[in-house]
Amino acid sequence: MDMTSPLTTPAAPSSAVRWTPRLWGTLLVLCAAMFLDALDVSMVGVALPSIGSDLDLSTSALQWIVSGYILGYGGLLLLGGRTADLLGRRQVFLVALGVFALASLLGGLVDSGPLLIASRFIKGLSAAFTAPAGLSIITTTFAEGPLRNRALSIYTTCAATGFSMGLVLSGLLTEASWRLTMLLPAPIALIALVAGLKLLPRSERENDHNGYDIPGAVIGTASMLLLVFTVVQAPQVGWASARTLLSFLGVAALLTVFVLVERRSPGPLIRLGVLRSGSQIRAQLGAMAFFGSYVGFQFLVTLYMQSLLGWSALHTALAFLPAGALVAVSSTKVGSIVDRFGTQRLIAAGFALMVVGYALFLRVNLDPVYAAVILPSMLLIGAACALVFPSLNIQATNGVEDHEQGMVSGLLNTSVQVGGAIFLAVVTAVVTAGAPEHATPQAVLDSYRPGLVVVTGIALAGLLITLTGLRTPRAQQSVVVAKSTSLEAERVSVRD
Repeated sequence: MDMTSPLTTPAAPSSAVRWTPRLWGTLLVLCAAMFLDALDVSMVGVALPSIGSDLDLSTSALQWIVSGYILGYGGLLLLGGRTADLLGRRQVFLVALGVFALASLLGGLVDSGPLLIASRFIKGLSAAFTAPAGLSIITTTFAEGPLRNRALSIYTTCAATGFSMGLVLSGLLTEASWRLTMLLPAPIALIALVAGLKLLPRSERENDHNGYDIPGAVIGTASMLLLVFTVVQAPQVGWASARTLLSFLGVAALLTVFVLVERRSPGPLIRLGVLRSGSQIRAQLGAMAFFGSYVGFQFLVTLYMQSLLGWSALHTALAFLPAGALVAVSSTKVGSIVDRFGTQRLIAAGFALMVVGYALFLRVNLDPVYAAVILPSMLLIGAACALVFPSLNIQATNGVEDHEQGMVSGLLNTSVQVGGAIFLAVVTAVVTAGAPEHATPQAVLDSYRPGLVVVTGIALAGLLITLTGLRTPRAQQSVVVAKSTSLEAERVSVRD
C-alpha cells in the first residue's frame, strides 16, 4: 500500500523528506481547527459566572452551556469519522468548519440562554466532524512512520496549547465581556476555512458498493447521545435514581443492537475487526483514562484555587500555564522520541508521570507555596501530556488503511470525550458526596481529596492497561487489521 504524500518528494526516505510550504500550510489549517476545539472547551468555563449574571441563568442552565457542547461532540464523533471516509475528508472538514464559525458568531450575539445552549450544541456537532476528518487528512497525507509521527506530535500539541491558552484568554477577555470569548473562534475559523479551500488536498469519496450503514449510524449516534446525556445528568438527578438506571439500561440495549447491526452490515459504521488489535484497544482505553483523569484534575484544581484560595480567573489560568508551555516547547521533539522508543513505552512513561503529579497534589493546603507544592505537579502533568497524547494518536492510526482512517479517528475522539464525561461525573459525585453543608474551608479541602485520589486511580489504571502491551517485542508486533472490502483478515506489522 503506497501511503506517500503527493505533497512531498517520494524518492527520499520518510525521515529525510523535506516538507514543502504547501504541506506546512495543510498542517497549519488542520492544527488551527484542533486548536479551536480545545480553545473553545477551556474558554467557556471561566466565563460561566459572567454569562449567568448577564443572562440571568440558573446553575443547571449554566451547566448545559458546557454539556451542550459535550453532547454534540461526543455523541456524533462516530458518525463524523465515517462520514469523512464516505463523503470525502476535505469536503466534510471544510463544511463543518464553516458551521463552527457561524455557531461561534451566533453564540456571541444571542441574548437568550436556550439560544446560547443551542449554539454550543451546534459547535460541538461541527467539531464532531472536523476532529476525525482533520486527523484522517493528516494520516492519509503523511506517510506512516517518522513523517506522520512528527506531524501528529505537532497536531496534538496544538490541542494542548489551545486548551492552555483558552484559560488565559478567557480570563483576559471576560474582564471586558463574556461575549468576546464566544466570538473569538469565529474569525480564526473563517481564516482557516479560506486557507483550507486552497491548501487542503482533495480526497475522493469512498466507492462503497455496499451502501451506507444508515441503521448503524442512527443507532450508534443515539447510543452515544444517550450515554453522554445520562452521564452529564447523573450527578444532578442521582446515580441510583430510576431515571439514571433506566437511561443506562437504554444505552446498554442500544449498544447491543448496534453491535448486532454492525456484524451483519456489508458496509458498517464501525468495522469491529479493527478492535481485534490489542494496540488499538489499549489506545482507546488509554485515551479514556488520559483525558478523564486530566479533566477531573482540572475541575478540582480550579475549584480549589478560585473557591478556597480566592485566586482570580487569570491567576488560576496562569497557574496551569507551565503545563501547557511545556507541551508547546516539546512539540517538535516528540515525533523523534516516538521513532526511537515506540508508542507503548512513551504512553507508559507519561501515565507514570501523571500518577506522580496527581499524587503530589494531595499535599496542598490552604496556604500553599506555588513553586514548592503546585508547580511540580503542573510540570509533571505537562510532560505527561506531551508524551501520552501524540503517542495515543499515532498508536490508534498505525496499521489502518487510508479509507478507514476517518473511522478510527472518530473512534479515538469518542473515547476521549466519553472518558472525559464519565470520569468528570464520577469525580464530581465523589466530591459532592463528601462535602458537608456550611463547611469550613479546611473541610471543603478535605472533601476534594477523595476526588484527587480517584483522579490518581484513573491514571494508574491507564498505566496498568498500557503495561500489558510491553510484554511483546517493541519493534515488530503482529496485529490483526481486517480489510473492509473483504471478510478475511490480513496481518500487518506495526511499531507499537
